[in-house]
Parts: sequence; C-alpha cells; structure tokens
Amino acid sequence: MKGRFLVAVLNVIALVVLVPLGAASQTTPRTPWGDPDLQGTYTNKTTTPLQRPENLANREFLTEEEVANRERTALDRNEQLLLAAARRTTVGGNVGAYNNFWLDGGTRPTGRTSLIFDPPSGRLPALTPEAERMRTDARRARAEADTWEDLELNDRCMIWQAGPPMLPSAYNNNFMFLQTPDYVAIQVEMIHDTRIIPLDGRSHLPSNVRQWNGDMRGHWEGDTLVIETTNLPRIEANAAAVGGDPILLRAANGRSDDTVTVIERITRVDADTLNYEFTIEDPTTWTTPFSGEFPMRRLAADELLYEYACHEGNYSMEGILGGKRVLEKAAASGGQ
Repeated sequence: MKGRFLVAVLNVIALVVLVPLGAASQTTPRTPWGDPDLQGTYTNKTTTPLQRPENLANREFLTEEEVANRERTALDRNEQLLLAAARRTTVGGNVGAYNNFWLDGGTRPTGRTSLIFDPPSGRLPALTPEAERMRTDARRARAEADTWEDLELNDRCMIWQAGPPMLPSAYNNNFMFLQTPDYVAIQVEMIHDTRIIPLDGRSHLPSNVRQWNGDMRGHWEGDTLVIETTNLPRIEANAAAVGGDPILLRAANGRSDDTVTVIERITRVDADTLNYEFTIEDPTTWTTPFSGEFPMRRLAADELLYEYACHEGNYSMEGILGGKRVLEKAAASGGQ
C-alpha cells in the first residue's frame, strides 16, 4: 500500500513538472505599486542536466513514468548513502570532495531532458576557432598554482552561481527575491552574494567598467521581468556559459571584451513557482547563442536561507598552493 501511494505521489509530481512553464497566471499577484510580485525564497535545484545526454538525442521531454522513476531512483540513492558506513581517506590518496551530507542538488527532474532547449539538440553550440585554441592553450597551463591569482573565483570565495545565469549547482541552490518600485534584489545563498538590478531605465555602464556579476538592467514586459547583463568579466561569462568548465575557465581568466550578453526572463506562473529562462550570446566563444529554462520553486516555510560562510572555512586555497610547493620541492630534489 505504501509503495502504491509513493508511486501515485510521484506521478502527480510528474504531471506538475511537465506542464509548460512559459505563461504567467491570469491572476498574477501584484505589489502595492502594481508590478508582478516575485518576492519570496525559491530553489532551482533539479537533477536535469544542462546538456541533453547523447542517449536521449532528439527527445525534448521525459515521459511521466520516466520522471517518476528518476525521482524515485534519486530518493533511494540518498537513503542508501545516508545509511552507508563511513569511509576514511588515507594520506597520499585521493581525499575526494564533499560527501552526500553536504550535497543538495535535488531529486526532481524538470520534465525536460536538458535545461538547454535552444539549440533544439539540447546541447551547447560548437566552440569558435578562437575558443578551441584557448581551450588547447589552457590545458597546458591547467596545473599552475603559483599564486592565489591562478585559482578560480570560486576557490577564492569571490563569486559562484550568482550568475548570470543562475544555474543549478550541487548545493546551496536557494534565492531570495526582494522588490521596490526601482530595484529588484536577488539574495543568492551560494557565497552569500546579492544581485541588485535597477528598473529605472538607466543606461549601461561604460564598457571598460567590469563587475563580477556584470552590469545588470531590468524592465517589465507584461508580467515578465527581463534582465539584460553586459560588462561581464570574461572569466565569469564563461563560468556561467559552460557550467564551470575548468578548461574554459582557465582559458578565459584575465580576458575581457564586449561580446557577452545574458538575457534572463523571470515569470511567476503560480503561487509557488517562477519560470526562469536565460539566453547567452557570446560570439567569441560560441558559434550561436543558446537558451535554457527551468522552474524555481518556493521553499517551504521551515526552509530558511542561511548565510554562506565561505572564507571562514576555506582552507582549499592554502591546500592547493601548499601542495604545489611540495611538488616543486620534490621536483627540485629529484623526487627525494
């Protein structure tokens, strides 16, 4: 009986996630000044990958049964890991990363086979010849760790996942939306970042002024909040575009140009769901623009947005740099 009840619940969830997300509710709540009310705390966690797996080529959506089965598999795996015996690492071996206690990437697919829906293949477009060259050069320099400046911004607790776009991650996938007549603020749980988006029609900053989250400008198109971001540092633009591809991140480090534009479209579709859509245009890196979408679901009342204390527990930088010095010393002494 319990098993049949679980299947029934998962089938209801599948029906919900497969409903098209593009249109706003006819009764979209309004702020006191008349704008669509997006305020609240939401999560974008999902098991749907950025790119469509090759074994699902030409399939844009999962079936209801597949959605239910995938969520059940994820739930079962989490339970097995919770009950598994602890495994200890050894000196000199691979110490791994976070265990499942720290991870919270979700258990529910969106219903699509990938977050990307354009190109229709559900996969990133081809790299430009310049980006291919950058990737090759970056592989040669990947192991460098001479100073803290060689490390990615997430290792330095500078920025991660705030976007744009605000892609799902393995944990800390929560966002708080706040509004005034002139601004929308998005508090990002990951690294405790805040995006502040003006709505007053001001022009973008001069192109030589670069900010970690870019220069954001917002406006309303009907019930949809549209955010255009330019002036992105090249490293952050690529981090968002490729889901943190370490090769392209290193290739992009230090580069800055005017070719990257990110458009986000956020629409409230029901009392507890926002539809989040993004388009990235970066002709220096990609041969065509690409777009994706996913739902952001309101957190339950007892789920809170906590401060992310990154620097306080960040011994990875010291470990990376210290490990590099040990390898250099060993190489200088002939491996002794």
